Amino acid sequence: MSVHFEEKSGVVPCQTPWGSWSQTMEEVFIEVDVPHGTTAKEVKCRLASKDIELLVKGKELIKGKLYDKTVSDEATWTLVEDNCLIRIILMKTNREAGNCWTSLLEGEYCANAWVQNQMQKKLTLERFQRENPGFDFSGAEISGNYAGGGPDFSNLK
Repeated sequence: MSVHFEEKSGVVPCQTPWGSWSQTMEEVFIEVDVPHGTTAKEVKCRLASKDIELLVKGKELIKGKLYDKTVSDEATWTLVEDNCLIRIILMKTNREAGNCWTSLLEGEYCANAWVQNQMQKKLTLERFQRENPGFDFSGAEISGNYAGGGPDFSNLK
């Protein structure tokens, strides 16, 4: 569901010195620019449930404690696009719309207020899409109470 929704509605990337990161309700996507011609043997990537470490050609690009816990067995990294980009996919353990990461690492690579706002809007619309599969929310605009995953309609009859 996330892939289809994201393909139609786009992503909200948070730019960093090494590339960018973005998120859906289920996943965190990290794109790291690396020197052209980098080989997989020159990449050391450790993806644990609470931390990440990425070294390319011996140079540390990302290292630290993740904003929230992930499923380490489902984390992957791939060297793509003419060996000049590393894509990392982390699976969130908390997959609620209200779980919008404000940074990739604790205190590092924080989304500014505008980007954070846009990320939260996307996650709320993604939640609405899951709850209402017959509708298309990919181009929808949202205003009002969307922080924390949007309003709770569960007690309405």
